[in-house]
Amino acid sequence: MLSHKQLFLLNTAQTSDFPRLLEIEKAEGCYLYDTQEKKYLDLVSGFAVSNLGHRHKNVIDAIKNQLDKYLHITVYGEYIQAPQVLFAQKLNSVLPDSLSSIYFTNSGTEATEGALKLAKKFTNRSNIVSFHHAYHGSTHGALSVMGNEYYKQAYRPLLPDITFIHLNNFSDLELITQETAAVILETIQGEAGVRVPHQAYLSALRQKCTETGTVLILDEIQTGFGRTGKLFAFEHFNIIPDILLLAKGMGGGMPIGAFISSKEMMDVLKENPILGHITTFGGHPVSCAAGLATLNTILDDKLMDKVFEKEQLFRTLLVHPKIKEVRGMGLMLSIQLDNFNQVEEISKKCVDAGVIIDWFLHCDDAMRIAPPLIITEEEIRFACKVILDTISNT
Repeated sequence: MLSHKQLFLLNTAQTSDFPRLLEIEKAEGCYLYDTQEKKYLDLVSGFAVSNLGHRHKNVIDAIKNQLDKYLHITVYGEYIQAPQVLFAQKLNSVLPDSLSSIYFTNSGTEATEGALKLAKKFTNRSNIVSFHHAYHGSTHGALSVMGNEYYKQAYRPLLPDITFIHLNNFSDLELITQETAAVILETIQGEAGVRVPHQAYLSALRQKCTETGTVLILDEIQTGFGRTGKLFAFEHFNIIPDILLLAKGMGGGMPIGAFISSKEMMDVLKENPILGHITTFGGHPVSCAAGLATLNTILDDKLMDKVFEKEQLFRTLLVHPKIKEVRGMGLMLSIQLDNFNQVEEISKKCVDAGVIIDWFLHCDDAMRIAPPLIITEEEIRFACKVILDTISNT
């Protein structure tokens, strides 16, 4: 009889020639457990998804409660479904008034697709400005605004009329004109190795978009739901986007995303043509129930209050001659090393030692730290010791 590993390699599509091949049997809190009952401290939260940790009781209870009522009943936007309504209401209560209309999707890349369509329809323009080293997903539209040619070259032609500019480069802002439909930017660039924009730059970008009638799309797919110490990262910079993208940490482990704008803007999807954006499973009732429980837990348990303190502990501990820099904000950090071979070897050894750490799509010489917000001081100290010992022995 074939093992699960053999079946995995034989029957499921592979995304690389070197998958991790960990077989996880259960997960709880900040830990994953393999079939031999070895536990691993998850320092990447399933890539910024499990902000509450794995299988948080409030999320599990909300899922079970919704399972007893109904699952999928129709395409998004037709029936009144309480989980969608209540989650949207709660999101609206914590967002600026101008972000009041929520379109639920299944994922972050689908939120990107919807936002690009919305911006083009609302402005009746075609030019999209994105950033070098950007990542917004892997579907064709999202890939078009990815700022790394290596991942795009095999799939051209992609969307036309895309302009790329450099983060924190003020002169590049002149490329935003009255022909520009939208600027799309990760509030903190994730796959670029966690690059934080300058306050003055984001203010200038917001002003330039306002002056030219350009829609500003902020991608908070990785940064949202408390990861940076604020519920949404744009709150650090005193600006408000025209469209906000959410996913990952939104559902407590369930698949869900959203693009959010004003009602005036979102209403253009209703006509000419009718049903301007459609999704079958977007806003799935179980995912929305999990999302509401996640948001309530982050707020009720005040999980953001200690994010800065935990960030500082990581920064204090992660000091080593081979560490060039620790970048980021809150519990979205990167450890800058010298090269990919070093990152790959250290990452593998850390996993062997019980700490899951990984690298970035557009910055393969740095390691990712994005643990659950519930990580304790003791767990941070353990993780940092493993990382430092591994670096010293590599």
